[in-house]
Amino acid sequence: MTVILIIVAVVVLLGLIVGFGFIAPRNRRGSIEPPSTRRGPIDNRVVPAEEAVRDALVEAEVAADLEARVRAEDVVEASGDDVSAVEDVVASEVVEEVEAIVVERPRFRDRLGKARAALSGAMGSIAGRSKIDAETWDELEEALILADVGVASTQELLDHLRTRVKADGLSNGEELLGALKAEMADRLSGFDRQLAMSNESGPTVWLFVGVNGVGKTTTIGKLGVREVRDGTTVLMAAGDTFRAAAAEQLGMWAERAGAELVRGSEGGDPSAVIFDGVEAASARNIDLVLADTAGRLHNKVNLMEELSKVRRVADKGAGTVTEVLLVIDATTGQNGLVQAKQFTEAVELTGVVLTKLDGSAKGGIVIAIHDQLGIPVKLVGLGEGAEDLVPFDANEFVEALFT
Repeated sequence: MTVILIIVAVVVLLGLIVGFGFIAPRNRRGSIEPPSTRRGPIDNRVVPAEEAVRDALVEAEVAADLEARVRAEDVVEASGDDVSAVEDVVASEVVEEVEAIVVERPRFRDRLGKARAALSGAMGSIAGRSKIDAETWDELEEALILADVGVASTQELLDHLRTRVKADGLSNGEELLGALKAEMADRLSGFDRQLAMSNESGPTVWLFVGVNGVGKTTTIGKLGVREVRDGTTVLMAAGDTFRAAAAEQLGMWAERAGAELVRGSEGGDPSAVIFDGVEAASARNIDLVLADTAGRLHNKVNLMEELSKVRRVADKGAGTVTEVLLVIDATTGQNGLVQAKQFTEAVELTGVVLTKLDGSAKGGIVIAIHDQLGIPVKLVGLGEGAEDLVPFDANEFVEALFT
């Protein structure tokens, strides 16, 4: 009897050991899986965000591969060549098509959701009004000010709207909003938004100014990527010698873009760095110099005097300054307009770059800049990627704010 009990105990013990051996590894594997963040489009399984991006790229590559292969096989079949020649044709076409997918330009409508949401409540209420009365005007005024259009620009906009309402016999809220969209688009039109290249011998110089933290260096990097991609040779001049790691950051962008880089010592003379950069570009037959500048010195007067000096020195060398672009963080609202006024006093601005327009920015600052300063917004940042720095389109912008 004792022997039987011992045998049973051994069997049970072995069963527990074997069972634990199967369960433990499974639990360990489950414990290290990353948290699920997205459901797959095909089998509704939950996959991490990074895997989702890889899946999307693979799907794009597969689709391009299939289309390229069909075209290549048709060509080979018609010519009677060896089918193995298809591989070379497929490879080149797949690369071109996938690259085209990756650098697709973002749409304002897709990236201005937060700005549109900030306006939607008030504008929806106005659109539902059967008549245009004093309460309608008050509500519209409040909505525009809250959208960062600013008090002065809002009053000008409303004055023009009142004239248009009387002249065109508009009678309800929906017609009023239609007139508002047309008025906003009209106020943003008539500006040259092209980034000018010099017709003189020597490199073209684009200076970038703005306070620290607005994305000035990143904007230069993104624009450098775009210009090199379009066939322009580029040199980046790291003139922000007062910010730690600014030159390193610009160096990373230069390497990524395939551009040259000129930098100076930390705390050195920014004007000297810009001058050296222009001279180096001239010696190397480089088309374009993208020049970073300091965003913060000991006080405002010191900063503006330094920028004025940089502007003068940049024009004294072998290059020609055709653009002085002020970079503004769109999420700062009316503070961005204050910055623009200060920088306009120091240097002759040719345009504005609005970064982070896809964030919590309300969009009205675009109207205020054009109205109060007469300076065009030339580029806007609609995301983090290099391809998300895009030319400003007035009509597309206004449509994206309302629909």
